[in-house]
Amino acid sequence: MASLSIRLDLDPAVRVGPGKVRLLELIAEHGSISAAGRALGMSYRRAWMLVDELNRSFAQPVVEGQIGGRHGGGATVTPFGKRLISCYRAIEREAAKAAEEHLSELQSSTAG
Repeated sequence: MASLSIRLDLDPAVRVGPGKVRLLELIAEHGSISAAGRALGMSYRRAWMLVDELNRSFAQPVVEGQIGGRHGGGATVTPFGKRLISCYRAIEREAAKAAEEHLSELQSSTAG
């Protein structure tokens, strides 16, 4: 089945796509950058670098770290980060709906 992948180029240096949004969703779910990275099959360093890039790209943080204690630290997606996820997913749904007919036509024309 045909699908549509969206990447938002908000500025020449600010790009948000399905991978970063999924990382944010998993951080919200697991409360941890390392656990989110593991769930995506990426290293903690790569996950942390993507989060750092997102945090530096916006006027408000997307993810905030929590100080470690007996059970270690963690991370939370900020209200702005949740809004970023929500906006991205809405754009994705609306674009997919708008492109559905065209994708179906193209899919039926493939050699497979």
